[in-house]
Amino acid sequence: MITGKTLIEKGFKPGKWFKEAIEHANKHKLEGKALLQYLESASPTIIDPFAEPLDYHKNIRAATEHERANVEQVFATMHELMKTPTLIKGAVMPDACPTGAKGQIPVGGIVAAKNAIHPAMHSADICCSVMMTNLGHIDPKLVLDAAQSVTHFGGGGRQDLFDFPKELEEKIKSNKYLNTERSLNLAKTHLGTQGDGNHFLFIGRSEQTGETIIVTHHGSRGFGANLYSTGMKLADYFRREISPKTLEKNAWIPYDTDEGKAYWEALQLVREWTKLNHTVLHNATYQKMGIDPVNRFWNEHNFVFKEDDLFYHAKGATPLADKFVPDSHEGLRLIPLNMSEPVLIVKGETTENNLGFAPHGAGRNVSRSQHKRNKAGKTIEEIFAEETKDLDIRFFSDHIDISELPSAYKNAKNVQAQMKEFNLGTVVDEILPYGCIMAGDWDINAPWKVKARERWEKRKQENKEK
Repeated sequence: MITGKTLIEKGFKPGKWFKEAIEHANKHKLEGKALLQYLESASPTIIDPFAEPLDYHKNIRAATEHERANVEQVFATMHELMKTPTLIKGAVMPDACPTGAKGQIPVGGIVAAKNAIHPAMHSADICCSVMMTNLGHIDPKLVLDAAQSVTHFGGGGRQDLFDFPKELEEKIKSNKYLNTERSLNLAKTHLGTQGDGNHFLFIGRSEQTGETIIVTHHGSRGFGANLYSTGMKLADYFRREISPKTLEKNAWIPYDTDEGKAYWEALQLVREWTKLNHTVLHNATYQKMGIDPVNRFWNEHNFVFKEDDLFYHAKGATPLADKFVPDSHEGLRLIPLNMSEPVLIVKGETTENNLGFAPHGAGRNVSRSQHKRNKAGKTIEEIFAEETKDLDIRFFSDHIDISELPSAYKNAKNVQAQMKEFNLGTVVDEILPYGCIMAGDWDINAPWKVKARERWEKRKQENKEK
């Protein structure tokens, strides 16, 4: 009788394949040389990282000292990333900036992997995306006021829930990676929320027509983050089985497995949820005003895109190619820059160096914390007044976040110049800024911090009374 112990004694590493192999060997009464040959054919093939990195396209050029340091870090992390054995090609965009440890895909990075989905390469903010709705010739302030009354920024979900489509709920329940009580609760309570960080609700006017346009920017919130956690655990299981020398953050789920196909289907449902999340906010805004929209379109810039057995992982990069956007609107895409700059409406073609992608925004040269340190000589109010002159900028939490002001980002004109230089899309219109809403520094009054302050004040009072 062949058991797991038999396989271990023959030098094989325990894994998922043991069960099927043991059943097969016992059924066919394999032994000796025949058993060893079968086990060698059935055991997972170990795939080591490339000894040298693959080449990739560098669609970025440093224009300042800060940018030079940033670009060097981007190239250093790409150097390690391109050793990942599933990859066949890659590129970086002009807005690229590193995030995480060396070897982790940078913001503004694109890589194509064969038969592999890398959860860390789409990140926890699955399907971060932008949607625009043209509301015609209407006062932008009225739109921003209406939008502020229906949106939600900051941590957690909301109590005033939007109706959740029964059909989408059934799809979620049919997927083994999404069908949990936590996942369903996040899907419902986070619908109509935009989170924090660089997510925004922007109001502007078309340069060409003067019409007022609303643009929202957010991802899949806790619903997507929950899937990401599942995906990372699943990918690491496969990494330990088939590629233990690959960096943990670059672990992958083979698409040609049951797990891979189910995870890919889960990603598509997260995409559907995220599009709905944009839609309910846009609809609630124009319905509150009693008007009808002129047109609408959207696109992701943080997702995985499939072409045959290749999976393009875009970490902060806008897909230009229609093959990547199943609900494309005349090939138009949105690229936001910063709150004081226009949102670009672009079109473009796939080239050898862009791999079918464009930048997703202006990116950063320094971290949020470093930017705050760089501004230490002025008050928050002074910085805000200087950088938002003539704009209607609102923070949902009522606390200014200077790490989201224009100076926190790369020079938008340099990014646009490099878009032309590297053929990364053509601007066909610009949405000129009127104002926007962002989360702000909501963490100041996060529930746990409020409770901590209350406990501290209570202890102080008790000590006084002793």
